[in-house]
Amino acid sequence: MEQMSFLEEIGVVADKSEYIVDKFSAGDLCDERARQALEEKYESILEVTNRFDRRSVSYQLSKKDALHSWLKYKEGFSADLVGQILDDMEAKPGDLVMDPFMGSGTTALVCQMRGINSIGFDIMPISAVAIKAKANVMRYDQDEIRKLIAAVKNLSLPDGYKGFTPYVTITDTAYPVFNGQFIQYSSDWIKTTTFDDTVKNLFTLAVLNSLERCSYTTKSGQYLSWDCRSDKVKNANIIRKEQGRKLLPEKHVREEIQNVQDTIVAELEHILADIEMIQAQGEKEYTSEIDYREKSVLYGLAELEDGCLKGVITSPPYCNRYDYTRTYALELVYLGATEDGIKKMRQDLLSCTVESKTKVEALKEYYSSIGQEERFQKIYDTIQSNAAFTEIKTAMDKRKDNGDLNNKGVIRMIEGYFTELAFIYAELYRLCKPGALVAFVNDNVRYGGEVIPVDFLSTSFAEQFGFKAEKVYCLKQQKGNSSQQMAKYGRVALRKSITIWRK
Repeated sequence: MEQMSFLEEIGVVADKSEYIVDKFSAGDLCDERARQALEEKYESILEVTNRFDRRSVSYQLSKKDALHSWLKYKEGFSADLVGQILDDMEAKPGDLVMDPFMGSGTTALVCQMRGINSIGFDIMPISAVAIKAKANVMRYDQDEIRKLIAAVKNLSLPDGYKGFTPYVTITDTAYPVFNGQFIQYSSDWIKTTTFDDTVKNLFTLAVLNSLERCSYTTKSGQYLSWDCRSDKVKNANIIRKEQGRKLLPEKHVREEIQNVQDTIVAELEHILADIEMIQAQGEKEYTSEIDYREKSVLYGLAELEDGCLKGVITSPPYCNRYDYTRTYALELVYLGATEDGIKKMRQDLLSCTVESKTKVEALKEYYSSIGQEERFQKIYDTIQSNAAFTEIKTAMDKRKDNGDLNNKGVIRMIEGYFTELAFIYAELYRLCKPGALVAFVNDNVRYGGEVIPVDFLSTSFAEQFGFKAEKVYCLKQQKGNSSQQMAKYGRVALRKSITIWRK
């Protein structure tokens, strides 16, 4: 019997009614006809799956996998998801698959293990460290890593050592004294050693994976959440008390702030165990290439030749106001980012925070500089002609006037987010070979009582640029809304989707 493909065998929940939005605008304040039209148009290709859960489209499965757990990158998706989509794509050794938002490199690494070439972009320098470390898994000298572990165990701070790891405003006082000093001392030390550069990079990765657990912070959605034992919280409470304001809560982000030296050693030992296991499997060294480019995908795609991709598997930053330059501030500063550098990076990322500024003029200038102003205008005009997008922008303006948005920057963020994504969809269509499959993982969102169907809106853009919409897979577990929105407008369940398009 012919083997069923992933997209055919995926478990389907018969009743889709609770996954179709019947009310987009709370209180009927805004026009929702264009969004309703999208629900009607794409309901036939919506399939609610039992096969995947929220772990599949997040980091939670990958953190248990050898190799993929080397960087605790919460915005990733699972290696299993990538593998199954590659199967349905029928990607073969020598093919080229893209991840426009590489993150920790899961798509690239799964491709590498199958002999499939990959290409991708990410402006976060954390990605470069993680991908380089993972890509070399078959090349490491295990004895050299053991020597590194022993050396780190034996490191001790010199008497009177005053060095301390650099900080920016949002990371000031993030570490206990010993941890802050050891991070700096060990970082200076590794540069003076004779270890191979790939092993030095492993050390950097181990440090990156240790920073949060050895700090008074934890990643909390849009920002870093702080422990009450930190000087930052203590000093803030002194000022608040003097001003007669409510004190910050007595909150511990973790029971124990770990010793950074012990944590780095444990990370290196975990990495070594994975390397021993993978190398013992006796697989030959991978011959496929990972082409990682540390730059914005908005400008990188236009440089590539037509018809080069077998497919695309990715998960862009969600339109959820999460600021990765803040949540990953410890890691960015460790890698040398400055206050100004972080601010610039925040603007260069896909627009998903209220601080994001429009990139339209910059994109127009760039396309003009490469002689493609006409292409820019065609893409931009297509975006502006999308009825649902126009309706959403109008609704956001009306919600602002009605006092329903807690930050008017949400309007600019939403317009920028979908404009930028649509440019990416247009370029991907140009880059894909006929028959290529494109998979995007994303979440629907709600702002000011207005539901934005990210999955169906993106699919409508994709069709405008030439893709054929095959499926929109919706996870059985839906997403809620903020407590503020639920209190004011009631709850609307939001889809978490994998959109599948074909050229």
